[in-house]
Amino acid sequence: MNTLPRVSSVSRYKGHRFPAEIISHCVWLYFRFSLSFRDVEEMMAERGVVVSYESIREWCLKFGAAYAKRIRAHGPRPGHRWHLDEVFLKIQGKLQYLWRAVDQNGEVLDILVQSRQNKWAAKKFLRKLLKGLQYVPRAIITDKLRSYAAAKVEVMPSVEHLQQGRSNNRAENSHQHTRERERRMRGFKSPRHAQRFLSTFGVIASFFRPGRHLLAVPNYREIMRRRFTQWRELVGVQPTI
Repeated sequence: MNTLPRVSSVSRYKGHRFPAEIISHCVWLYFRFSLSFRDVEEMMAERGVVVSYESIREWCLKFGAAYAKRIRAHGPRPGHRWHLDEVFLKIQGKLQYLWRAVDQNGEVLDILVQSRQNKWAAKKFLRKLLKGLQYVPRAIITDKLRSYAAAKVEVMPSVEHLQQGRSNNRAENSHQHTRERERRMRGFKSPRHAQRFLSTFGVIASFFRPGRHLLAVPNYREIMRRRFTQWRELVGVQPTI
């Protein structure tokens, strides 16, 4: 992954009582692990930093999406095979569908919360992917939902489409972390809340999960060292010595 250009923390964090190191660390804790705002508050208190969970909530709302956007903008181009899947969410008693795409390396490409599971919804998601990533994959891999095939013909007709058995496990497995957070948060308040949270959570959590089970220990540690360095650069924190 390319080194991220350093950003000035002066303007980004201007007006905040706490420095960039504390704000970015709280945001990282919340989106990287299955923690509540009160959990993060307590963890910071143990380190001698007295900050309210309301402040942590505001930081996550203000800075989380910006951090995720920078990770996505300055990362390498995703893989050429996209795994797509959808899972239902029960929000305020109504059924919603979370559409998610990951590449063959498990990196989250994008998500979209919609109230439908039909061709129209599949087309909207595919167009969102193409607009955001600005390139066409070699193949998409989905389950046997007919909406994918119908939408693919209109949106990306030249792309190979695989719908074979359990070949889409990578996308399906990516929903596990979402389910953990959904339970921890006791559900999402609205489709907009789910979209906002999961868009940020997916990118930040994925950035710090480089497929540990596929890597030798020295390689994993080196990748994590680089990613923590990149994280400090993108949030505007001075590197540690």
